[in-house]
Order: sequence, then C-alpha cells, then structure tokens
Amino acid sequence: MSDSPLSPAGMERSDALVLFGITGDLAKKMLLPALYRLTESGKLTVPVIGVAAGDWDDDALRRHAREAVVAAGTDIDEAVFERFAAGLSLITGDFADDTTFARLRDAVAGFGFVTHYLAIPPSLFTTVAAALAAAGLNRDARLVVEKPFGNDLDSARRLQDELSAHFDDDHLLRVDHFLGNRAVESLMVSRFANTLLAPIWHRAYVDNVQITLAEDFDVADRGSFYDRVGCLRDVVQNHMLQVLAFLTMDPPSAGNARAQGLEKWRVLHATRTMDPADTVRGQYDGYRDVAGVQPDSATETYFATRLFIDNWRWSGVPFYLRSGKALALTATEVVVELREPPLELFGGEHSRTPANLIRFRIDGDTGIRADLMVSKPEKGTGPLTVPVGVDYAQVLGRQELPYENILHGAVEGDPEWFAFFPTVLECWRIVEPLLDPADPPVAYARGSWGPRSADRLPGLRGWHELGTRLFDAGQVH
Repeated sequence: MSDSPLSPAGMERSDALVLFGITGDLAKKMLLPALYRLTESGKLTVPVIGVAAGDWDDDALRRHAREAVVAAGTDIDEAVFERFAAGLSLITGDFADDTTFARLRDAVAGFGFVTHYLAIPPSLFTTVAAALAAAGLNRDARLVVEKPFGNDLDSARRLQDELSAHFDDDHLLRVDHFLGNRAVESLMVSRFANTLLAPIWHRAYVDNVQITLAEDFDVADRGSFYDRVGCLRDVVQNHMLQVLAFLTMDPPSAGNARAQGLEKWRVLHATRTMDPADTVRGQYDGYRDVAGVQPDSATETYFATRLFIDNWRWSGVPFYLRSGKALALTATEVVVELREPPLELFGGEHSRTPANLIRFRIDGDTGIRADLMVSKPEKGTGPLTVPVGVDYAQVLGRQELPYENILHGAVEGDPEWFAFFPTVLECWRIVEPLLDPADPPVAYARGSWGPRSADRLPGLRGWHELGTRLFDAGQVH
C-alpha cells in the first residue's frame, strides 16, 4: 500500500456481522429492512449475529425480522427471506456481563474477520468496546458506532480516545446515515462530473445557498430522547453540515474516502462558527405537552442560521440552513441561487427577471432541477420560468436505502459511507456557540414554516418555496 496520506486505508472484508441492539427501534425501522434488501440483491452473504438483552431465541428474532421488513412496506419474497432468516441468530445477555461476550466469542469462533455494529445508546459505546477488547473480540475486528458521536467538541474527542484504546482508526467507523444516501453523494457527482456546473460553482456566480431539512411530523413518542438533544444536535450538526461539505468542498485529488474526507475537512475548517445574532431557534406549539418533555423545556424543535465560508471559492456567499419538526411539509432540499444578470433586459415593466435556481432534492422524489428562463408569448410580460432536470427514480429506478449502503460498507470495509473524524470535530466546533443558549426558543404554529423571525435572517430576501415534490406531474423537460 502507498505511504501517501491520500491512499485509502486497507480495510478488511468481514466474514460475519455482529449487530448489538438487534431488537431495538433502529434495527426494526432501518437495519433489518436494509439487511433484507442486501440479501435480495446478493450483497449480504455473511451471517448476522444479534446481541441484545431479553429472553428471545432465534425463532423469535426471525419473526421480529419478518414483521420489520413488512412494516417497512416491502413485499417479501419468501425465498429471499428464507436465505436472510437462515443467517440470523441471537445471543441474549447484559452488555455489562462478561459471560455475554464469552458466548459471543464462541459464536464467532472460526470467522476470519468480524464487524461489530453498535445500534445502541451512545452511553454504552465505551462499555461494549471495552468488553469486546477484554474478550479478545477486538482482534481481527472492526467497530461501527451510530450517531451522535459525542455531545459536543470535548465529548467527541473523549469518545474517540476511549474507543481508540480498543480499536485503531482504521478499524473504527462512525455512522451518519445521510452519508449513505445516494442523493447526497450525487451532490458531489453532479458538481465534479459535469463541466456544465463546475465552472459556476463559486462566489462569482452563486448569490446564496439555502439548505432545508423540513419534517411535517412532530417528535411523537420520542419526547424524552428529543428533549435531551434538540434540532441542532439531532440533524444540523451532522446531516446538514455534511450536506454543506458535499456542496462546497473542492474536488479531491484522488477517488477515495480519505481524499474526500480531507477536502470536506478543509471546507468545514474554513466555515465560521455559528453566530447567535444570525440564528433563530423555535419550538412548536404543544411540544411541552409531549410525554417525556420537561414542562419548562427550552429545547428547540426548529433551527435556522446563516453561515459563511472564509475561503477563496465561497468568501462572501451566505449559506442559510433551516430544519424543524411539525412544519408545513416534509422535504430535504438544497436551493442554489445564481446571481442575476448585470443588466435587466427581459423583465416586465414592474418586475425583474427571476434568478436561476438549481435545486437538489435529497429525500422522497430525489433529483436535480434547474429553473431556467424562456421567452413568454405575451409581449412585455417577462420571461417564463421552466424547470429542467432529472428525476432519479425515473432514470435510475429504485434507490438503495441509506442503511443498505452503510451496512454493506460496514461488512465490506468501505469507509466512503462513514464520517471522517476530523470533519466530526469541525462540525462540533461550528455549532458550539449555539449548543446550550440562554435565550428560550420562539413559539411557532404547527404546520407553518417556523418562527416568522427566521424569514428575516440577515441578508435573506426570503426562503425559496418548496413543494411536496421536486417536479409536478409532467413537469420534467
């Protein structure tokens, strides 16, 4: 292997996947359906050994797996499920009990290399990592941990030190499921594989960028969890800043995860820390009535801010980020607004030609859309905005679930789908001034677009309207 710092790490392929927390909520909603899909596509060929508390047996786990796959809306192919179920087994026991790990050691005996995936609360990460090491299960093995990686900058560094005592960095992977989303990866492909876009992707042509992660549902039964976390820690510090990095990074000098990680770190390192004066925090009406939420909670369910990147490419361009629960609709979309032409030649008597917009839809009906101007038949009415773009589902067919890519990467040893630790630290640095603010959040109505004060972030002329779909029926040209 080359000694270049840009060379990919030599990560081993696994012969077995050990899934801690296989009976938990994350496994039920995301991991088990993804594992079934990987079996269906022929990508999962190793056994899956679950570890969980409780008194289930293998048959109970297999019944649970079937229920999880059906609940995900998947039509089960019985032959596929039989192959999937045949590879499932379960070890039950307390994660603090050495005998649990002794039984696990017996179960993986004979496998050459093992991936340990921790779909468990972060408070148990170091407990399980230490127990794996004590049982000798950190040799010929890799550790995969879910987000959040720490609770702030100091705790992220501390967690890295604690886990690194048992697994070196070439055998430690950090999950941010947005990185498993093909539509997020397509941000980089769209930029660097198309010379149509690459020349205009800088401050000379881009006026501003808006990134929205909106959800029309509330916190439901996750009140006790969400009240400890809030919108900033839940999705902004990780998902949205990773999207920002894909949008703004310079092209990597090599086509591997390490080179990509370095460019993401560079652009995040150039990103200013968040300014409370450029930020609005909100809380939807009725949030404090949710079970598990403190009656005087100051946790935000909405967050909007303006960011700047102080480098050659992006100096002076504002980036507006917003996310929230109980908003008008569910959509994750990037809107890049290009600068207006220097002279107004085609606007109507009392109007200006709208700016070109480039939209990337990251969930739901994923795709890319450019709003272009064409001549309108009526004289003096100005140009007509026409959407031109690609609906990924129409062109590419079914897209993999994010956790399909993550789990496949975990088994294969592909770090492309995982967070680069230096970028994790930069993300915590960027959000640090807003992690525990003294001012309470502003109330907003359920089904709205959040606090009205977020419409008046410095320099913001208004948030671009988002639709329930990227394209209306018959709109793709």
